Amino acid sequence: MKNMDSSTGWDQLSRYKKVGMMSLFGFIAFFLLIYLGQGGARDTINQAIIYLKDANVEGFKEYLLSFGSLAAVISGLMMVFQSIIAPLPAFVITFANGLLFGWGLGAILSWSSAMVGAILCFYLAKFLGRPVVEKMVTKKALTWWDQFFDKYGKHAVFIARLVPIVSFDLVSYAAGVTSISFWQFFWATGLGQLPATILYSYLGQNATSTVQILFFLFTIVIALAVIGLILRPKLQGWRKAKHRVKG
Repeated sequence: MKNMDSSTGWDQLSRYKKVGMMSLFGFIAFFLLIYLGQGGARDTINQAIIYLKDANVEGFKEYLLSFGSLAAVISGLMMVFQSIIAPLPAFVITFANGLLFGWGLGAILSWSSAMVGAILCFYLAKFLGRPVVEKMVTKKALTWWDQFFDKYGKHAVFIARLVPIVSFDLVSYAAGVTSISFWQFFWATGLGQLPATILYSYLGQNATSTVQILFFLFTIVIALAVIGLILRPKLQGWRKAKHRVKG
């Protein structure tokens, strides 16, 4: 599959997409205005970023609790924020949601807000074009994705979502400058992130004291499973070729 023409412009967007892009830019502008203009808001956001960077699940849970009835709203906004603007570990939010709201409701909140963030990144990339996306995710990362996408096509997003060590934001932005359709991206993202979301939410509710260890163990297991799935056809081909040589 070929990459989309990077010259995608405003005139080529549908009315629906234009409204979406205007809403997105409005949200970003509003956030920057609040962040830069309000010292209290800036300190509050910075505190959340510290909890996420330090993978402090308990601290982030208490942070959400400080907002009372708005805790779920703040959690959702932080998930979208980390998807679009800040490369922060989203699993901390998912663990905290499981701990605070229970694994069922926590998983729904984490999954839905992550989907919103992914969709916004996807359309933002389509509007801004490849040159800007290269600056956002680095040219090296985007080149890696090009090779990955060329190899696995429409299945690339699904495979990447299953591997926690692959940046969620990178996949969302990079997919936006490929020929993959929105619905292919939507379903691949939704289904691909579901297993990890459910597991992280469950671990957040039941195993907070060993969160980081369990996360890394799960990451390794899933990564090995996906690598095995990817390499299986090559190994089978190698074995068949070896048997032919022996025959």
